[in-house]
Parts: sequence; C-alpha cells; structure tokens
Amino acid sequence: MIRSLTMTTPKRLRDLIREIRSARTAADERAVVQKECASIRDSFRDQDNTYKCRNLAKLLYIHMLGYPAHFGQLECLKLIASAKFTDKRIGYLGAMLLLDERQDVHLLVTNSLKNDLNHQTQYIQSLALCTLGTICSVEMSRDLAGEIEKMIKSSNAYIKKKAILCAFCIIRKVPDLMEMFIPATRSLLNEKNHGVLLTAVCLITEMCEKSPDTLHHFRKVVPMLVRILRNLIMAGYSPEHDVFGVSNPFLQVKILRLLRILGKNDTDASETMNDILAQVATNTDTSKNVGHAILYEIVLTIMGIKSEAGLRVLAVNILGRFLLNNDKNIRYVALNTLLRVVQADYNAVQRHRTTIIDCLKDADISIRRRAMELSFALVNTGNIRGMMKELLDFLENCDPEFKADVCSNIVQSTEKYSPTKRWHIDTVMKMLRVAGSYVRDDIVSILIQLIAETSELHNYTVQQLFLLIKDDIHQPSLVQVALWCIGEYGEKLISGVCEEDEPVQVSEDEVIDVLEKVLTHNYSTEVSKEYAMTSLMKLTSRFRTSVGRVKAVIDAYGGSTHVELQQRSVEYSNIFTKYENMRSALLEPMPLIEGSRSKNVLANSESSTDLLNEGNIPNGESTTSVKAKNINNTESQNILDLLDVVPPAGTSANPVPPPSGGANDLLDLLGDVATISNPAPPVKPTPAPNLLDDLMGGDTTHNNQMNGNDGPYKLTAFDKNGLKVELTCERDNGQLNVTIINVKSTNSTATTMSDYIFQAAVPKSFQLQLQSPSGSTLPPMNDGEVTQVIKVNNPQKQAIRLRIKVSYKQNGNNVTDIGEVSSFPSTLWQ
Repeated sequence: MIRSLTMTTPKRLRDLIREIRSARTAADERAVVQKECASIRDSFRDQDNTYKCRNLAKLLYIHMLGYPAHFGQLECLKLIASAKFTDKRIGYLGAMLLLDERQDVHLLVTNSLKNDLNHQTQYIQSLALCTLGTICSVEMSRDLAGEIEKMIKSSNAYIKKKAILCAFCIIRKVPDLMEMFIPATRSLLNEKNHGVLLTAVCLITEMCEKSPDTLHHFRKVVPMLVRILRNLIMAGYSPEHDVFGVSNPFLQVKILRLLRILGKNDTDASETMNDILAQVATNTDTSKNVGHAILYEIVLTIMGIKSEAGLRVLAVNILGRFLLNNDKNIRYVALNTLLRVVQADYNAVQRHRTTIIDCLKDADISIRRRAMELSFALVNTGNIRGMMKELLDFLENCDPEFKADVCSNIVQSTEKYSPTKRWHIDTVMKMLRVAGSYVRDDIVSILIQLIAETSELHNYTVQQLFLLIKDDIHQPSLVQVALWCIGEYGEKLISGVCEEDEPVQVSEDEVIDVLEKVLTHNYSTEVSKEYAMTSLMKLTSRFRTSVGRVKAVIDAYGGSTHVELQQRSVEYSNIFTKYENMRSALLEPMPLIEGSRSKNVLANSESSTDLLNEGNIPNGESTTSVKAKNINNTESQNILDLLDVVPPAGTSANPVPPPSGGANDLLDLLGDVATISNPAPPVKPTPAPNLLDDLMGGDTTHNNQMNGNDGPYKLTAFDKNGLKVELTCERDNGQLNVTIINVKSTNSTATTMSDYIFQAAVPKSFQLQLQSPSGSTLPPMNDGEVTQVIKVNNPQKQAIRLRIKVSYKQNGNNVTDIGEVSSFPSTLWQ
C-alpha cells in the first residue's frame, strides 16, 4: 500500500502527444519516446492495473509513430479478458494494431473472441467482430466461422452488417468456407436497412469472384438487384441516405458492379438488367461528382455485359460528355475508359474524335498521353490523312518523352492505312524532320526498307531527302535515312529525272559537299558519320567524275580517333588499291530485304528449347526436330550431308531423292533418325558451371557412385587420319533417362586442323542437345583438344545409337568424314 501511494501518476496521452510534437529534433523525439517506453515497461512489470489502459493507449500512439511496441502484445490480451468495456476497447484496438497472423501470439485471443461474440452487449460483440475481421488467420477463421454464420442471422442490423463484413474477410482468407455462408446470404437482399444491403452486396460480389459455381447460383438474384436499384432511383428524398441529391450512391455503385459480374457472358441476365441500366443512366444528376461516379460504373457495366447496341452507344456518349467536363480527373477517367472500350464499339467512339484530338492540347500531361494513345487507336483508312496531320502537329509541340512513342505509332499506322505510297513516304519524311533525335534506331531500319521496296519512287525520294539535309543536318535519323538512299540511288539523284515532282538539278560535287559536311560537322553523330563514309564509298560506283575526290576523303580518315571510321577508311582504301577489279561488284545496290525487321528480330530471339522440355511438340517429334524445321537452307544441307549414310541393319534402304535444302525434306529423309542439333559457333571455354547440369542433378560422378555405377564409360567414336574423337558417357541421376556424353577431339598429325566442326544425330525416339564446342582449332601433335557436351534423353530406354559427322580444314583441303557409334554399355539406359 505504501508503494502504491509513493508511485507517480503516469503521463496522460494528450500530454505525451504535446511533448512529442514540441520536440525540436528527431533526437529529442527519440529521447522522449524511449523515456516513456521505459516508464510503460515498468508499469507493466509492476502488474499495476490502475493505469494499464492509459499506458497501452500511449504505447499504441508510439507504435503509430513507427517505434517498436511489441512488448505490449500480452498486455492487450489481458485487457481483452477484462470485464470492463473501456479495457476491452483499448485491448481490441491494440490487438488490431500489434497482432497479425504471422505471430503465434494472435492465436491466444481466439477464446476471448469466441466468448465476446456471444456476449449480451452489442458493442462488445462489435469489438470482437472488428478484431476478427482484421487479424483473422486460417486457423482462427475455421474456428470462428460458425459463430459468424449465426450472427449473420441476427435480427440486430448493427451486428448483422458487421458480421457480414467479417464473413467477407473470412472468405477472402479461406475460400473453402464459402458454402457455409451462401444460404444466409441470399436472404439478406430482402433487408430494408441500407447498411445491411451494402455489406451483403459486397459479400456476394466476393463470392462470385472466387467461385464460378457460386456465380451461377447468384445469377438468380439479378431481378432482386434490379428491384433494389429501381427503388433507389425512384424513391423520394431521404436525408439519411441522400448525398448531393442522389439516393445512396455507394449502394448504387456496389450493385452496378455486382450486376456487371453476374451479366458477363450471360445473355439472360444481361437482358434483365438492360432497362434499369438505361433508366439509371438517364435519371442520374451529373452536376455533382457522385453522379459522375454512378455514370462511370454504368459505363463499365454496359460494356462488361452482353448489352444492346443502343445501350453501348449511350455508354460511349456518357464518356464523351465526361471529356467536356472541367474536372481533369473526370476527363482522364473518360479517356482511359474509351481506350479500353474502343474495340467494343469502334464507330461510337469515332464520333468523339474531335473532342479527343482537342485533349492533345490539354495542359495536363497524363491527359495528353491518354489522348495520344486513344488517337492512334482511332486511326483507320478513312481518316488517316486528317489524323496524321493532327498527330504530326502534336509531335512537333509535345513533350520529349512522348516523341519516341509518337514516331513509332505513326510508322505503324501509316504502314497499315496509307492511301498511297507517295503519301506514305512524304509522311514519314515529315515525321523524321519534326522528331529530331527522338526517333528510335529500329525506325530508321524500317523506313530504309520501306524506301527500298518502293522502287517507282526512288528518284523522288532520294531527291527530296537530299534537299532536306542539304541545309539542315541536325536531325540524325533523317540524315541516316538520306545518306543510305544517296549511297544506294546516287545516280538517280544526279539524273535530273523525277516523275512525281519537279526534278532537282544536282551535281556530283554538291552531293559530296553535303556528305563531307556530315563527316566534319561537330553535331553529326558517330553513326551518321559511319553512314556517310559508306555512302561515299558506294557513290564511287555511281558517279563518274568524282571518284578521285571521294578516295581522298576516305583516305583522310585512316588515322581517325573513332575506331569504326578508321576501320572503314582503311578497308575501303584497300578496295581501291588491291581489289579495284572487284569494286563495282562489291558496291552493287542492296537486294530487297525479305520480311519486316521486327519479324526477323522476333524469330531470332527464340531461345533454344531445353532437352527435357517436350511440352506442345506435335506428333511426337523431338524438340530438336522441331528446331530443325526453322534453320536456314545451308544448315539443313549440312545435316542432309551428315545423314548420307547406309541405313543400319533391319531398315529398308529406300532410294532418296536429291535434297532440296528445305526443312521438310530433312524430316522426310531422316526415316528413323529425327534429331540433329547443329553446334553453335565456337566459343572460348569459360569456367562457369553448366546450368543444365545443375538442373539435371549436379555432380554426375558422385551420383553414379551413390547408385553403385562404376563411373564414366569411355569409348572411341572416331580414329582416322590423325583425328581421334573420344566419348566419355555417364548417366545423369537427377534425370535417369538422360545420358551425358563428353566429346574430346585431338589431332595427332604434324599440322593444325582448323574450322573443326563436330555434328551428331540420334534416332527419332531420342532427344539430343549438342552444346557449344570449346573451340574450332585442333593443334598438332595432341597439343590441345576441343571438347563438347552432348545430352541424350532416352525416354523409351532403348539401345543408344549415335551417328557423327566431322569436318575440318587441313593443309588447305576441306575434309569431311562420318561414322556411327552403337557400342554404348547397357548401364546407360537400363
């Protein structure tokens, strides 16, 4: 008793807040918090219950400031177990802030929650429901779901709406418990209380999103939802639910979202709600923001269900009205939504094209971006000329971060919808002139290809490009395209002939002056200078009187500090001095590029298929067989050469027609052999581990020993003319069907073997992966070796047969040889 009398009264929460706010520095604040935390710890340790509620409230405030407060978790549990409401209130608040499912302590509160859920006082029940919805874990949800289901049936609307929200949290945490709540949920839509209706709609929405079966079940309640929505918009003024003249917009928005989910891909449900959607869209007051929220949800619902065509037009018109609103947020939402629905009703969106174009001039950068994206989505054959005029004007004045995207989209749109080739080329040339240095590198290649394909406009194009760069070389992309065209079509530039426009009279010296200007100007990029050097070299086969001047210009860069320019200068000078007789042939016009550059990049980026990744391979073909279909003619021919051997015993030797070099011929020829993998270009060996080995099981030798195998098996696959190929074979116990074959090639002759290539093939029932070799040169007298790894997947556990082909160059002669290996030990597949 004496001790309690001598104890000081703890600081009140408001005093602590005032003291913390008055701290001048972060260090002063930390000092105040640490001192108070020490005082709170002492009070917890002394088991003083008089001010425990006040101390925990201060600790929660400290926790909200970001300081550690975990030492108060058990005190929260003690307050929850108290009989006083004030203690429970702070205890449950502390539990919601300090506990979560990642901490086992939260399970200790389960029993208290169960007791308070069945309490006589609704406010204590409410505290328990709020806490359960906040911190419920899977175990807690399963333990208390039955109590929540009973409380949903309560006659008290205050408890019922909180129980429904708690069920919402439980279903989100444990979807398996959904069936328990379905019977009680359907009857909730008959409630008159708007709070209960709102929570019930939220719960049904969550159920429908989680389960297709539940979605089908609740499609039966669409008429009830339509009735509720109609009552909301037809009801008179109700001060309890009115928001700026709109009756309970929150409930309307939730019902509309649920209708969108229920009507998706369902004709009957969509037809039921068509009338009410039109009624809400026409009766909602749009003078306030709440009306805009409802109309926005109406638009999403109409576009998300199988609605009538007239209703879709109404939805797009609503978005069109949004575009005229002074509120930037509403305009942004309209543009964003139009971009999503433009494919659903293209013609209806087209009617608002003028308004969308006006948004390109908006002061807000996010609105301009969305308007730009939507404008390109609206481009078609009928409006391409007008739209490109507007978009080129936008390109000229837009922010730098937009320019690259605008250029790329202009190129794509003109490629699809250009009315004439002349207009197409004029448009992209204007784009290059306006865009400056913001054009992406791949656009230059695409435009060069476009010009090359339009042979009837070569005279016009090269003359116009020359005029564009004659006085202004500050647009690098335009300069590069122009230099390429001048190099390719220089003779047409000086011909003075142009069928499309008035011809330009240009002399050879004027052309070379412009190219020299590009080479010497400080603003020219290094890439532009490289283009100019190559263009000058090409002009030596197009021009007649200026070859000497061009040669002098090229020779001058033989000592350039720019390595690429120096290399080109030296190489081109050597052509003049050593290969003059070949110069005209070397500098012939480029052939047309087949296919688009983007398609080629896509095809080349296809990564190699893993040996064990056999999904989606048609007709049982091996993965390497499928890859073989896509290789070029030269590679296919090499494979055909490899297989030009006598079939093994037991197979019929049908006559084989001469190979055409195509991939289909390859598959026809293989017969029982289906898998060839050409080696990749030789690379230097690196000490990095083989990732495929790691995936297949790591240390193969160790695995063999663990399984009782004797270790790697060695055999000689080829030994002829001094070339010896040895195979070291072992099973990969990470994948028992896989055999790893290490190939070692050596040269015992006195001369070097260069351009060495090792190839392999296996029967169709196998899959083979031939990895990159360690090199392509075999030193003489066994002074070095070339190694390579083969992985063979043998899913049918058949005897392994391997056909090999070796090719190399020695003493100036090309040597090619083939062989077959079938003496692999049975331990590799049994």
